[in-house]
Amino acid sequence: MKRVLAIIISVVIGIWLAIALLVFVTQRHLVFPRHLLPPVARMEQLSPEIQEVTVETADGERLYGLWKAPQAGRPVVVSFHGNASAPGWAADRFSTGRWAAHGWGVLAIAYRGYPGSTGSPSETGILADGEAAISFVQKAAPESAILVHGHSLGTGVAVAMAAAHPVIGAYLEAPYASLLSLAKRQFRYLPGFLMRDPMRSDLRVARVTAPVIAIHGKQDPVIPVSSARELIGKATSNSRLIEVDGDHVSILGEADGEVEDFFRRAVAP
Repeated sequence: MKRVLAIIISVVIGIWLAIALLVFVTQRHLVFPRHLLPPVARMEQLSPEIQEVTVETADGERLYGLWKAPQAGRPVVVSFHGNASAPGWAADRFSTGRWAAHGWGVLAIAYRGYPGSTGSPSETGILADGEAAISFVQKAAPESAILVHGHSLGTGVAVAMAAAHPVIGAYLEAPYASLLSLAKRQFRYLPGFLMRDPMRSDLRVARVTAPVIAIHGKQDPVIPVSSARELIGKATSNSRLIEVDGDHVSILGEADGEVEDFFRRAVAP
């Protein structure tokens, strides 16, 4: 009986170790599924005012970017996309409608390793990409204030940039407290140290002194609204979370009117 029990325990441990190894080795394909994306969209699908640009990082990568210059003295949205997305939708969105009517510029980049960009993604890498995006705007439009924006994975980059730079604010759609906490929900029996890219927005957001406005769908099946509540609960007192009926994608743009008006007034002379 003891021998049988020992064999069972060994098999269980072996299966657990195999799963842990598989998750550790493949996790960046899960967190950054850029291999599922089509080749980069070409310019004929976007506004003629948007330019394709190359954003160079400090460690030598070349990022595909979409840039629309702001009107003189107007702010710029620097947008960071989700893990299975690309910059085209954000560039188009922030270069039209009320954003265009009030002179906003926009820069949206593709992270390293994503279509159009060199390199391979990681937390350290995409944060370096964020730094490169901020630097690009500071050089291209030195008189313009910056509003960082992110969706899903990109909210972690936006929070990190807002914590490190004097931005006018952060606009977050479907944010999370950390990728580590999300991973623990999916892999309850695996230790947290296996997570190579924890993206601890919950530790960074307290260093953001500018307002943070977040929107989250109550029916989001990817990132629970409780994660967004945890994040905003650690932000400055002038930050807020807008909870709406919707999922991970349907909420995109739902708060644009309120957010654009708020931050435009914040930089009005």
